[in-house]
Amino acid sequence: MDGISTAAPESVGLSGTRLARIDTWRQRLVDDGKLAGLTTLVARRGQVVHLGSSGLADLARGTAMTPRTIHRIYSMTKPLTSVAIMMLYEEGLFQLDDPITRFLPFFANQRVCTGGARGKIDTVPAMRDITFRDLLTHTSGLTYGFMQATAVDAQYRDLGLDFQTAETSLGEVVQRVAAQPLVAQPGSAWNYSVSTDVLGYLVEVLSGQPFAAFLRERLIDPLGMADTGFHVPPGESGRLAANYGRGADGRLALIDDPADSRYLRPRTVHSGGGGLVSTAADYWQFCRMMLNKGALDGVRYLGRKTVELMMTNHLRGDMAAMGQPRWSESTAEGIGFGLGFSVTLDPARAQILGTPGECAWGGAASTAFWIDPAEEMAVILLTQLMPSSALPLRRELRVLSYQAVID
Repeated sequence: MDGISTAAPESVGLSGTRLARIDTWRQRLVDDGKLAGLTTLVARRGQVVHLGSSGLADLARGTAMTPRTIHRIYSMTKPLTSVAIMMLYEEGLFQLDDPITRFLPFFANQRVCTGGARGKIDTVPAMRDITFRDLLTHTSGLTYGFMQATAVDAQYRDLGLDFQTAETSLGEVVQRVAAQPLVAQPGSAWNYSVSTDVLGYLVEVLSGQPFAAFLRERLIDPLGMADTGFHVPPGESGRLAANYGRGADGRLALIDDPADSRYLRPRTVHSGGGGLVSTAADYWQFCRMMLNKGALDGVRYLGRKTVELMMTNHLRGDMAAMGQPRWSESTAEGIGFGLGFSVTLDPARAQILGTPGECAWGGAASTAFWIDPAEEMAVILLTQLMPSSALPLRRELRVLSYQAVID
């Protein structure tokens, strides 16, 4: 179907009848006007066994949603950037506990916010420099302007510190971020942030290549992710989905028209934290590689031990213990964080079906993926609705996927 070959679910220990519940769920979301359209993919033991799309990619033009529809994957970019920096780790260019000031000296002598308000922030000196592991685990003390939680977030907004919209250079935006206070002492708390964008710039500095070029040459092209990039491939604009939010009347409201989207044009700043577009088929290639412990179709991208380290929790306890009690539509209890994505520690505490060691992340437009090494499963959800907390899609799809396991 649409370039993705499928196998019988029963051949890999899944029930086709039970997986069909996903089709019903998908169509109900469309029929109820909650989503314009969506695509889901379920795979096990290297085989896609359930793939389907419902609804429209573009309501105004009546364009059908299909597995070939191109989506803004936002923060699902982060795992690819994390793999890129770990490729350079494997070349012996840095250690995880190295301070990033070794390569980015402008991050020295940082200050940490202790209070105050916009324009007058109280600070104390940082107790230590940010490390590579801090960036990979979102414990750097950096933040996002859209978090709406601290005076530092407000300062990001006032200064226009946004890797998605900047038109200068990746290095220039990173330097401006480094000049702002941190929201917490490095390593002390989990705070979602532009950390992965800084990692993208570190890829550039360490490799001597532009970040986008490194990502394409070392990961995207070899994996055969033909429709993945920082803008829609030439001639493929008709495949880009519209992006929606919820209007004041509760109905879907257009927030990015695919006919005039900024994703149709090349960027000058490439966001390693959220800049890519992709498709279900392409992201399945990335998931296959990670499930195969760093290798795919005869090409090795990372060593097995490196992938296992990335899939290990690096926090002191779970995300809740590190100051983040909830994340998106779910509790953060029982959920840790590895090097680039969340890691399930305890499904009972997380109050959801899953497996310890399962790795996952999502994007701002309600996209999601997870890979489960123990069950040899991968699941991908692609849609376009902001914000990601608008509907409990990930939780619902997780139940619908795991309830189909019959072996």
